[in-house]
This record gives sequence, C-alpha cells and structure tokens, in this order.
Amino acid sequence: MAGPEKQREIAPERRRLDVFPTFFKVAGQRVCVVGHGGEAAAKVRLLSETNARIEVIADHVEQELLDAIEAAGAVHVAEAFRPSHLNGAALVFSAREDEALDRAVVEAARIMGVPANAVDKPHLCDFYTGALVNRAPIAVAITSTGVGPVLARHIRARIEAMLPRGTGELARLAESLRETASRVIADGAARRRFWAKFFSGPVADNVYAGRTDAARAEAQRLLNGAADETGFVWLVGAGPGAEDLLTLRAQRLLQEADVIVHDALVPAGVVAMGRRDAERISVGKRKGAHSVPQAEICKLLVKLGGDGLKVVRLKAGDPMIFGRAAEEMDALREAGISFEVVPGVTAAFAAAASAQLPLTLRGVASTLVFATGHNAKSEVLPDWAGLALKGATVAVYMGRTVAADVAAKLVSAGLRPGTPVAIIENAAHPSERQFSGTLADLSNLSDRSDIDGAVLIVIGEAVGHAALEKAEPIAAWPLKREVAA
Repeated sequence: MAGPEKQREIAPERRRLDVFPTFFKVAGQRVCVVGHGGEAAAKVRLLSETNARIEVIADHVEQELLDAIEAAGAVHVAEAFRPSHLNGAALVFSAREDEALDRAVVEAARIMGVPANAVDKPHLCDFYTGALVNRAPIAVAITSTGVGPVLARHIRARIEAMLPRGTGELARLAESLRETASRVIADGAARRRFWAKFFSGPVADNVYAGRTDAARAEAQRLLNGAADETGFVWLVGAGPGAEDLLTLRAQRLLQEADVIVHDALVPAGVVAMGRRDAERISVGKRKGAHSVPQAEICKLLVKLGGDGLKVVRLKAGDPMIFGRAAEEMDALREAGISFEVVPGVTAAFAAAASAQLPLTLRGVASTLVFATGHNAKSEVLPDWAGLALKGATVAVYMGRTVAADVAAKLVSAGLRPGTPVAIIENAAHPSERQFSGTLADLSNLSDRSDIDGAVLIVIGEAVGHAALEKAEPIAAWPLKREVAA
C-alpha cells in the first residue's frame, strides 16, 4: 500500500508556480503589438482596457485589426518590424502568426530589455497575459501558465459573475475616505472593523445598486460612529445541493456573515463557502435523528442578531417552501431584528431540470402543486388530490415513508392508477438517482431500503413527457429481493 500512496502524492515542486503573478504599470507607457491580423486585434482590444499608449507595428493590417486600432485610439506604424521600434517600450506582444517571425521579435525585445509575449507560443514568452476581469481600479487576472487557456477563460467567467460591476466604484469610494479613516479611527483593530462593515454592509449595497449619494451618506454615518450596530439576519436558500446552483447573492452573503446557522441537508461544500473565520452552527434536522427544536432556532437567531452579528440562516432548497421560514420571520419581527429572505432553487425545480420534466405543459398541466408527505394522513391531501384530477402536476416533498398512503388516497379520489410518476432522489447531487413508474407502483417506495436520500415525488400526466429513459423502475427492488431469496 505504501508504494501506490507515494505515487499519488504530488511532489512539492509541482505545487509551486513557474511564474510570479504581478501587474505591469502601463499608464502613459508605449506598449507595442507586432502583427497584422486577428491575433493582433485581440491583443489591442485587451490593451484598450488599460491607459497604455498602444502602437501596432505592421506594414499592412487586416480590416479586423484596423477596426480594433480605431476603437482603441491606438497608433498604426505602417512599417515592417525593426528592433528599433522597441526603443522605450514597456512591453511588446508579437502576433505575427508565424513561429520564426515571432521568435525574431522576442529575441530583439530581449536585447532591448523589453519583456515580450508571443501570442499562443508559451515557450517563447517572458510573461503570460491572464484572462482579465476588469473592475477598474480592481483587476483580477487568471493564468494557466500557458497549459490551459480555455480553463482560464472558464474561471474568468465564474469570477465575472461573482464580482459585482460596482466593485471598482466601491474601491474608489474607499480610497477617497482612506486618509480620513486613518485620522479619525486611531485604533488599528477598530479601523479594520470599520472597513469590514464598509465593504460588506449598506455602503456596498448602495454602491452595487447605483445609489452613489446614499452610499456616501452611509459611509459618513459609519465613519462618524453613528451606524446602527443592530445585527442582521438573512434567511438564505442553499438550493438543492449543487454548489453552482447557489445564487450569486447567497455566495456574497456567505462571505459577509459572522455566523452561519445551517440545516443538516445543506452540503458541507456550501457551508464551506462562508468566511473562514465565521462561526458555523448546525441546527440539522434529519428524519429520525435528534435536531434543535424550531423554537430554539428562533431564539438563537434573535440572540445572534441582537448581539449585532450578521447571520446567514442557511436552509436547503428555498426558505419559503417547507422551510419553516414563517416562524423565524415572526420571531425576528417581534424582536425588532432586521432580516431579508434570499430565495434558492427548490428541489422540485432541480428535479424537473435533471429529468427534463416539464412541470407545466400546454394542454396537459397548467397548475403546479407543492405538497408535503407529512400531510398524507391528514385532511389536507384530498384538496390537492382534487387538483391532480383536474390535470395539475403534484410535487410531493418528504414523501418516501408515506408513499403508499399518498398513492392510496389519490386512487381513491379518482386518479387513475396508470398516472405517470417520477421519483428523484438527491436532486442535483452527484449521487442523484431517478425512478419512473405509475401511481400503482408508488406504494413500493416505502419498502425500498436502497433509497435513503432526500426524495421528491412528481405525479401527473406531464411526467410522461420527461426524459426518463434511463430511470430505474420504482417497483424493481421487491422483484430483485425475491430473485435473491
């Protein structure tokens, strides 16, 4: 065992970078692009996001590059490249689309002491250009050191989505207050607390919403020590479990929270998205296991908010769908604690997306019912049974153990036994499983010990239009058990 384990280990040098990430100062500096076509045009467009003086060197250029030169306000030097063109340049990009020609530019640049980049030829480069996220004056650049530029672009797209467009404006506002903050708040720890509130509270919210004047007023209030120190609670939907189905707002709030109060069904990977120093409190509720009573959760949220903390109450799915958010909102209102609800992707939507199941369908189902299996033995069930008879699609949450009761009540209400049924276990998780059958098969679900994850049952004619060709049959387990016996 020792040998293979050692082979799987990554050598320390493999964890180290071959490059040192840095940013060149190019404002007012000459940056040369040597080339004639599309590759040169791409570099001109990238450089146009800076205040560099861009010069394109080529005796002739294609129309795409001409357009880029005009849009960027660059200068075209209509001459064949000579090393003397690099005198006084800060950087040079060679985009001549030929190995030998690019090598000639790089070698000339090294003689002149100018850092050089040969487009798409990492072995010739002195430096790499990262995939750029521009929130001037904030910039994020991602590089794969030339081995995976497409991956770098994918990472860039994710950062673009996560980083608000107003980030640069927030940075500029902070810069304008830096001197004043240093003068007014002498204590270093107090100053750090000020900036933490500045970048994650009402100031930032107003900047991101485009309310610059309100942001400045909040910043001044905060600086004067008059900011409201009362805590805030966000009731946040964590979605069905897949980390990339978390909303951008939820991701941002997890980074701002002092405390994260989370349910057991919220995956550890989502909870881990919170600030490293944030306190994490599990109030997990799983069927048949000990859990914190709802009244105690409400008291906890009120106490944390009353202590002036920022609290994310993280709930699986959407807080407003079988998430008992109403009790928590009532408790917070009564205590005078400010709160906000951040929606999440509920299990029914995640399951429908995975199974390509249209929850509503013209001419088939125009009504969607969310129900909970906990009501299967109550008088609530016949109400939605009637809706199912009228063509609604019914999504039953937490219905695994009462599936037989659900099926019996629906059939007794008049729904045909052959009505299509889909069961999605652990929707949007890597361990997701799909099952299909009819209402007559549904009673088998409670006997299946191999299905122990969170289950969503979808009942209705619309299920017949889902992509369930590879789904397992609902009734398969009892048959397999008999054969094994």
